[in-house]
Amino acid sequence: MKRVLIIGGGKGGTALLKLLIATNRMKIVALVDTDKHAPGLKAAEANHIPTGRRWQDWIDRDIDIVIEATGSEEVLQELIKARARKTVVIPGSVAYITAELLEEKETLLSQLKNEAHTQELIMNNIHEGMIVIDDSESVVFVNKRAEQIVDVPRKEFLHKPIREVIDQTRLPKVLRSRKKEVNQKLILENGKKVITTRIPIIDANNRLKGAFAVFRDITEVVELAEQVTGLKEVKKMLEAIFHSSDEAISVVDEEGLGIMVNPAYTRITGLAEKDIIGKPASTDITEGESMHMKVLQTRRPVRGVRMKVGPAKKEVLVNVAPIIVDGKLKGSVGVLHDVTEITSLSSELRRARQIIRNLEAKYTFDDIIGSSSEMKLSLEQARVGAKTPATVLLRGESGTGKELFAHAIHNESNRRNNKFIRVNCAAMEEKTLEGELFGYAEGVLPHSKQGAKTGYFEDANNGSIFLDEIGEMSLSLQAKLLRVLQENEIFRVGGTKPIRVDVRIITATNVNLEKAIMNGEFREDLYYRLNRLPIFIPALRERIEDIDELSSHLIDKINQDYGRNVRELNHEALTYLKTYSWPGNIRELENVIGRAMIKMQVGEEVITLDHLPELPTEKAVENMKPDITSYQGQPLQEAVETFEKQVIEAAFKERQFNKTKTAEALGISVRNLYYKMEKYNIEKKSMQDSS
Repeated sequence: MKRVLIIGGGKGGTALLKLLIATNRMKIVALVDTDKHAPGLKAAEANHIPTGRRWQDWIDRDIDIVIEATGSEEVLQELIKARARKTVVIPGSVAYITAELLEEKETLLSQLKNEAHTQELIMNNIHEGMIVIDDSESVVFVNKRAEQIVDVPRKEFLHKPIREVIDQTRLPKVLRSRKKEVNQKLILENGKKVITTRIPIIDANNRLKGAFAVFRDITEVVELAEQVTGLKEVKKMLEAIFHSSDEAISVVDEEGLGIMVNPAYTRITGLAEKDIIGKPASTDITEGESMHMKVLQTRRPVRGVRMKVGPAKKEVLVNVAPIIVDGKLKGSVGVLHDVTEITSLSSELRRARQIIRNLEAKYTFDDIIGSSSEMKLSLEQARVGAKTPATVLLRGESGTGKELFAHAIHNESNRRNNKFIRVNCAAMEEKTLEGELFGYAEGVLPHSKQGAKTGYFEDANNGSIFLDEIGEMSLSLQAKLLRVLQENEIFRVGGTKPIRVDVRIITATNVNLEKAIMNGEFREDLYYRLNRLPIFIPALRERIEDIDELSSHLIDKINQDYGRNVRELNHEALTYLKTYSWPGNIRELENVIGRAMIKMQVGEEVITLDHLPELPTEKAVENMKPDITSYQGQPLQEAVETFEKQVIEAAFKERQFNKTKTAEALGISVRNLYYKMEKYNIEKKSMQDSS
């Protein structure tokens, strides 16, 4: 558990104190403030945390983290000088941001509670009973009306299998069949008769989440019907049910003349009852054919016909069925559904699907493997950075997992529900990259039928954009990126109108940016903008002790890819892996373990030293030279391209499939290397040969 010293008992320090007390993941050694009336001191004392007036009295007490919450630059500098080497000093700006986030959290929680309370009030005051089960058939919600109808208290409903509460229920069948059941009659154990509709709950990805039943107690209605013998009384009862329905219903006789409409029908059509009763069935139709007349002619029901009704030309979907009594056609009944409401629901569904599609960040901090002190420090920095709007610069060699960190930082931030867009700055030509990042103005794209085109920055608005291999970006594009960081606006290619964007920028590089600045290849002003929150991700050779965890994780992953059941590496194999320097980092480790698993016999569960490929030594690397053949009669250009391909393949293997190191060795840019590797189809071939 980390030992924390908080300096400053003002608003920021008090907020951090409350946050750390709530997490129970760090030990607060003390809270210090020169003002004896500071609110943080009182809060600390109330929680039995030591307090003081001078931070110098505490700095040497084996402190892991010092949080400077006074906002004083002088205090911050003194702390940096006085701290022990292992002690991390977090500046006051973080404390202020944390306080703001806590206030926002409390506000959001309050809003969420109010909305949940409102929803619960609505569900508990509807006349119908409602029961919801999850995909394991356990009850997760029941409203008050359902308690009254079933005559079972809420506490005996929740988190219990639905069959234990209602033995005759068909909800489990609806769950299995994924088909809804509408207006089904059911007699409960207490003798009550209900009409119920059961519907499966399926999300936008066609995953079954559960099912729910909505039901109404018709016991009294049925008993009345059984007791009333007079036609007039029965008619009145049926009319009452008819008029109380929320469905818009119209009934015509065998001649097609209107005989009944309910209030819901007049509300949708905008026509009064007198405008329809006794009139032809087509009276209320503005556009379309009368489905009542069609059903009367064919004696067959029709469903889902779209038409417009009433003076307002309200668009509706119509279902009509014939009324047949003792084999004789007596008329037809029609039900209207307002398309406006259906369209609104469809729009909400599309929006929900869009949100799901936008959740592109696949990894969280839980997916990052490593318990070494170097990795823990990187993870702590990344977690702190995720909670701030600051630009993040991820630094580390190729294959160390910079993209995983970018995913995790986005998923840990308050932008997690918005887009996360990834861009490899070395994989595209400059003009292409510019257009993809900033978009195109109207008329700029040749032969374009769509006109203007949005770029990644607009698409990522309110979300995050990850710019990988930022060191390969051209100077002209660096200037445009600097404007985004300074002004929060972009110009589309060929455009003159600025477009405001709100995007959190995460960058990554394995290039020495300081050296690039000296060589005039990277803008110094952009460097300082990007380097606000640098996070160094250690190479695998710097955290060899993590190979145990990483190997176990990679074996599980490759088992799923290859359909194998490998459990582990034996001690001898692990020891061998730990003697290698891993220039290709985790990507190379995954390649080696994958090759070993391919070599294993079916049924073998432990990777031994015999299964592992021989890891290259310095001498072996020297011998990895391209095969230069004699002249075979081909044209010079073809011979040059053949030799160029051999050289790139040999260099790529020699550098353990690390593109940046390969480009450096060949003396070309990473972007140029990407182009040539794609031209010669080198990466796929080299990886297959290595397997």
